[in-house]
Amino acid sequence: MEKIPTVPPGVIRPTGVILQNIPTSWYNNTDLMASLERPMALASSDLAAINIDPSTITSQGGASGLTGPLPLYGRLVNEDQLVSMGATANVNAPYPKPQYQPATISQISEGGNERVPLLAMPLQPSSATLVPIGTLGTMGGSKMAWGPKPQLLPSVSIQPFQDGASASGSDHLVPMGAVGPKPTYRDPKTAPLRKLSVDLIKTYKHINQEYYAKKKRRAQQTQHEESGQERKKERRVYNNGFDDENHDYIIKPGEKFIDRYQVDSLIGKGSFGQVAKAYDEHEQCHCAIKIIKNKKPFLHQAQIEYQLLEMLNRADTEDKYHVVKLKHNFMWRNHLCLVFELLSYNLYDLLRNTNFRGVSLNLTRKFAQQIATALLFLSSPELKIIHCDLKPENILLCNPKRSAIKIVDFGSSCQLGQRIYQYIQSRFYRSPEVLFGIPYDLAIDMWSLGCILVEMHTGEPLFSGANEVDQVNKIVEVLGLPPKHVLDQSPKAKKYFHKLPDGSYVLQVNKDGKKYRAANSKKLHDLLGAETGGPGGRRLGEPGHSVSDYLRFKDLILRMLEFDPKTRITPYYALQHNFFKRTSEEGSSSSTSAWGDLSMMK
Repeated sequence: MEKIPTVPPGVIRPTGVILQNIPTSWYNNTDLMASLERPMALASSDLAAINIDPSTITSQGGASGLTGPLPLYGRLVNEDQLVSMGATANVNAPYPKPQYQPATISQISEGGNERVPLLAMPLQPSSATLVPIGTLGTMGGSKMAWGPKPQLLPSVSIQPFQDGASASGSDHLVPMGAVGPKPTYRDPKTAPLRKLSVDLIKTYKHINQEYYAKKKRRAQQTQHEESGQERKKERRVYNNGFDDENHDYIIKPGEKFIDRYQVDSLIGKGSFGQVAKAYDEHEQCHCAIKIIKNKKPFLHQAQIEYQLLEMLNRADTEDKYHVVKLKHNFMWRNHLCLVFELLSYNLYDLLRNTNFRGVSLNLTRKFAQQIATALLFLSSPELKIIHCDLKPENILLCNPKRSAIKIVDFGSSCQLGQRIYQYIQSRFYRSPEVLFGIPYDLAIDMWSLGCILVEMHTGEPLFSGANEVDQVNKIVEVLGLPPKHVLDQSPKAKKYFHKLPDGSYVLQVNKDGKKYRAANSKKLHDLLGAETGGPGGRRLGEPGHSVSDYLRFKDLILRMLEFDPKTRITPYYALQHNFFKRTSEEGSSSSTSAWGDLSMMK
C-alpha cells in the first residue's frame, strides 16, 4: 500500500479519514488515453445538488498558500453521490482514484460557523462505502450538517494499478464500478435450470447427438487404426510367407505336400495348429493331416504325441481298442505333419444335431463300452498312458451312420511317471485331484468319462463351471463335500474350502456373491430322471429306458465320480458293471434306438 502522507498544518483530521496531497500534472498530459474517465471540475449546479456553497471552498494551510474559493474536482454518480472530490486532480495515475484534499467548506453547525475539511471517503473492496456528503458527523464533540441525508454507495469491483506518482511502485485498488464496462449476464435460454426443466427433451436430444457423433468418430478412428495394423501385418512375413501371424501354415486347397498328399480343405483348428483333409495319392484314399504350429513348444509336444501314438499303434495291430491310427509323419516347410486316418463327426457335433437333448441311453451305453475299452488298453502295463484331455470333442465317430468311435488328440497325453503339466483337462471334465493339486494318475480319465456319459444322455454338461472355484462348487452340489483325507493332501484346498478347528472342511464363501445349493442337494437321480422317464421326461415309455436301466446307469456314474482316485472304479471293473449286461431281447431294442439317434447325422 502507498505510504499515508502526513496531515498538512492547520488541517483538522476527523477520526478514521485519510488525507492525501495530490499531484497536479495529470490534466496537462494530452497523450493519455482519451477513453479514460477523468475527474472534472464540478459545476455550481453539481455542488448545489449536494448542498455545498462554492464560495465556502478555500485552501487552508496548503502548500500553494492560496486563499479564497477554489475549483472542486470530482465525479458525481447520481445527483447526490460523490465518488471522488478534491481541489486538484490526481494526474499521475492511469485511472482516477479517490481524491483526499485539504479543502475546507464553511458549514453551519449548532454551535455557529465552523470551517471543516472537505473530504471524500475511498471505496472499499467487497463492502458498501459511506461517503460523508449529506450525513451528520461529529468533530470535537460538535455536530456537523453535511447535507440532507446519508448516501450508501454499492460495493463495486476493483482492479490494481501502478501509481505513477508513488516512488514505492506499490499496487493500488481502483474503484471500477462507475468507469468499467457493464457486467454481462448469461442468456436465460442457456441457463442450466432451464435446460434441465423446460428444455429437458432438447437437452437429451443434444446429448444423444453428441454421444453418437463421438461414437462414430471413435469407430472410424478404430477402423483406421485396425486397417493400419492389418497393412503392417500384411507387410510382415512369417516363415518366408508360408505362415500367418499365429505361426499356422497358410493352407491352400490343391497344394501338394511332399508330392503325395493333395490338400483338400481345412477341417479343424486348435491351439496345437490345424487339421486339413487331404488325398493320399499313394494309398488312394483320404486322410487327415495334423499340421503343428511352427513354434518350438508345440513341436516338442507334437513329438511326444507322435511317440505315444507309435506305441499305441504297435500295441494295437488289429485296430480293436478304439484309438486313432497314425499312418505317417513328415516335415513340411518347418511344420511337423502327422497323417491320420480320416474319421467323421465328434460327439459334441452329435449332441448339437440333437439340439442338445441328448442321445438314447442305449447309444450312450455303446459309447461308454468303447471308451472304457480304450481306457483299459491305455492302462495296460506296457503303456500306462494318461490321455489328459478326454471330452466329447476328442471322441470321433468312424462313420456318421454307425456307433463305432475312436479317441483322438493325444497332444496333452503322457505316460504315468512322466507327467509334464499340472494344468490339464478341459474344465468341465477336470478331475478333483487336478483341481486340488494332488498328484494324478490314469484315474483322471475315468472321471472325465463319467462326466461325458451324463452329458451324452442329458445333452448338458454335468459340471459346467465358469472357473475352478465355480467348478468345485457345482461338483459339491451333486456329490457332496470331498472326504477329509483327500482335502488334507491338497495344497490348494484353501482355495475352495475353509478348515474348521475340529479338522472338518466347509466351502469358502463365494467372493462374487453367487449362490449355490446345499452340498449333495442336487441329486444325480433327479438329473437323469431315473423315475420320471429320463431327462425332462423325454424318454418316457421308450424301450431300454426303464427305472432299472437308469438305476444301473446312475450306479456306474457314481462309481466313476468318486472323489478319491484310489476308490474310483477302474476301466476293467467298469466293463464288468451290470449296466453293460444285456439280454438278447434288450440288445435288439438297443440297436434300434441307437440307429434312431445316429440317423439324425447328415
